[in-house]
Parts: sequence; structure tokens; C-alpha cells
Amino acid sequence: MAERNASNVNDFPLQKAVKLVISGVKKSGQISENDFKARLVVPYELSKDEVAKLVNKFEDSGISIVDEKGEPSSLSLQVQEASEQAEAAEKAQAASESERVYDSVRMYLKEIGKVPLLSRDEEVAVAKRIEAGDESAKDELAAANLRLVVSIAKRYAKHNGKMGILDLIQEGNIGLMKAVDKFDYSKGFKFSTYATWWIRQAITRALADQDRMIRIPVHVVESINKMNRIQRTLQQDLDRDAKPEELAAEMNEPVAKVHEIITVAKNQETDSLDKPVGEEGDSQLGDLLEDNKAVNPEEFTAFEMLKDQLSGMMGEYLTDREATVLRLRFGLENDEPHTLEEVGRQLGVTRERVRQIEAKAVKKLKHHIDQLQDYFPAN
Repeated sequence: MAERNASNVNDFPLQKAVKLVISGVKKSGQISENDFKARLVVPYELSKDEVAKLVNKFEDSGISIVDEKGEPSSLSLQVQEASEQAEAAEKAQAASESERVYDSVRMYLKEIGKVPLLSRDEEVAVAKRIEAGDESAKDELAAANLRLVVSIAKRYAKHNGKMGILDLIQEGNIGLMKAVDKFDYSKGFKFSTYATWWIRQAITRALADQDRMIRIPVHVVESINKMNRIQRTLQQDLDRDAKPEELAAEMNEPVAKVHEIITVAKNQETDSLDKPVGEEGDSQLGDLLEDNKAVNPEEFTAFEMLKDQLSGMMGEYLTDREATVLRLRFGLENDEPHTLEEVGRQLGVTRERVRQIEAKAVKKLKHHIDQLQDYFPAN
């Protein structure tokens, strides 16, 4: 904002004059449009954009700009209307961007859909070529599984507001290439099942890095956001970075408190999990952070294959209701086990009835447990 004709308001800089006016009308919670213009707009020769910013500042401070009847002034209404129009334009632009992204994803799907899927035997043959040093075989195996990346990325796109679908696909493709490099066909795993672990890891790591690893209280986040807003405003007004003392004055906080907020904000800028480390730079920071709760790719793949085997057995030896009960109770569909009561509500039966169906189904499967012996170590 301009600081011209400061002598008309006791030689105060604009920011100090605004602060004095706000303090003076804080109790009543309002100021007349004429008074607002006479004390700030006219003396400082504020532009239309500067007036709009100042009106919003008063509104944010809980002060209404009113006409002679005590109703919202024409100036406030004009600023509000302009703000609504700008918001509508942003929404229209976002909708247009969303349509553009949708078209891009559709074109990408069409392109990768031209690559045929590999059969189990073809997959092993390609893996053997990779083992023999054929670099083109890596591209062949990856290309045949790009649709898997899109499928997984779509699931994460529904539940996060941080990364777009194209970014998630890109991260997933990085995980896919890691899977290609590390895949061992001799263990009998299907590549798509093995690659799923690496694709998920790459996407969730990117999301975690986006959100930052440190969780801080909501009120601290609000303080950081408030400081950042004031910092940007002062930078425009002063043509330089604001000092902590200036930020403290605008935030009505002690200087020591502002220093604390600045420290927390800086600590939020943690190292990226994708930061290269090691002498050759061929590893990433996230690879060195052990997650005791996470299973490794082989364990994940074996468990997925076990679930497939169990699903086949349930379809062969159990009734539809018995199979449904086991899938829900043990989380075989979405990795979320349900209680007896929850399953009962879904099926419209009592929890005791669910327990009976579960017991009967497990007893049936025990007769065929030998089919699962390959998944468990010998005693």
C-alpha cells in the first residue's frame, strides 16, 4: 500500500495509522464508510486494490464498515462482490484444469492400453532376459504393468487433496521401476502382486513427504499461517522481509512467541524422503528409515498370494454367506477386519449367528488346510 501524504494523519506510516484506527473502533465493532475514507483512503491516496485489502483487513479484525443507517456500506458490498466474482473465476479455472487432467489421464490410459499384458510364462521369460543383462526387457516388463500403477494411483487420488492423479501416477511409476530392478522370478511370485508393494510405497512416501513428517497442533498451524499472511503483506508494504519485532506488533504477540513460531515453521521443512544419500547418491533417505510395522515386499507378496488361494478355497468349499462372513471378519477384501456386530448389521443377523457361521466355515476349511502348506514353514 502507498504511504503518501502521511502528514495528513499526524505523520504516521499507513500501517501504524490503520492499527490506531482499528484500536479506536474495536469496542464498537464498526466504522462508518465516510470516516474510513476520511481517515485512511483519502489521506493516503489508496488505489482500488489497496482499499479492497484494507476493507478485508478490517473485516478480519471483526470490524464492519457501515453506512449512515448502520447497515453494510456500499464499499463493503462492492469488495465482497468482487471477492465472490474472483472466487467464481477460480472455481471455473479449477473445473477447466480438472477437465484437462481428465483428458490427459484418458489419453495416457489409451496409450498404455495398447501394450499387451504378459502371461505368467512370458513374465518369467522377460525376467530371465533382465537377469541376463537385457535392459530392453526391463522396459518391456514395466510397460506391461503401467495400467497397474494407474489403478493404484486412482485409489489414493480419491482420498487426498495434496497430489493430483498425474503426480501420483508418476510417483507410482518410480515404484514400478524399483520393482522391476528387484524382482526375483525364481521365488514364484507373480510380478504384478510383487510390484504392488513398491508402487504403494512410492505413492505413500510421496504423500508423506508432501504432508511433512512432523505433526503439530492445529493452533500452532493457525499461528504459522497467520504469520505467513502478515509476512507477505508487510513484505509488499515495506519492500523487504519483515523483522520479528514487526511481525510481533502486527500479530499482537510477544517477540519471543514469534521467534518460537518461526522456529517451528522452519522445522516443518524437513528433509525430503527422496533426498539422495550415500557416496554414490544411489539411495534415498526414506530407504534408510526403518519402519518396524511394515512388511517387506516378499512378505506382502506371499500374503497376497495366500489371500488369493484362500479366496479360491472359499469359493469352492463354502456357501456365499460363509465366504462373505470370513472375508469381512478377517479383512480379506480391504485389509479391515470387522467385528461380529458389524458383520451382523451388514447381513441382517445377530452377532451370535455370525459367530456360528464363522465357526462352521473355518471348520470346513480345516479339512483342506493341506492346500496352504506351501505358505507356512514346516514344523
